[in-house]
This record gives sequence, structure tokens and C-alpha cells, in this order.
Amino acid sequence: MNRHPFPFRKIYGYPFMLALITACGLFSALFGDGLWDGLSWIALAVPLVVALWKYTRAIEASWPWRRKEVKRRQ
Repeated sequence: MNRHPFPFRKIYGYPFMLALITACGLFSALFGDGLWDGLSWIALAVPLVVALWKYTRAIEASWPWRRKEVKRRQ
């Protein structure tokens, strides 16, 4: 019998990974200089790119001509 009703890693894995990348970007911007600034720009851009990617996929899925027709049984 499964003791856990939902897989913790599957639900919270990606948000936790994005939080770690963001924290690394913030700390590298705060404590580093030179190359670390470039790393912080990249690390802080990752959550924005992911959010825009998911947003555009949601918008495209809501377009009426992109929806697949569902055949109903009679």
C-alpha cells in the first residue's frame, strides 16, 4: 500500500528547482562581480523564460481553432 497520496517530487520538483536557480542568481548578483554578474542575469532570466513559455502555451491552447473536436457517443 502506498503511504503517500501524491508524489511530492512530481508536484513540487519544478517549482523548487526554479526557486533554487533564482536564489543562486540573487546570491551571485549580491556577492559576486564580473563573471558572476553574467551568471546572475542568466539565472534570474530562467524563471521569466519558463513563465512566458507556459503562458504562451496556455494562450495557444485556448484558441478556438486549435481545439480538437471531441466526438460524443450516442
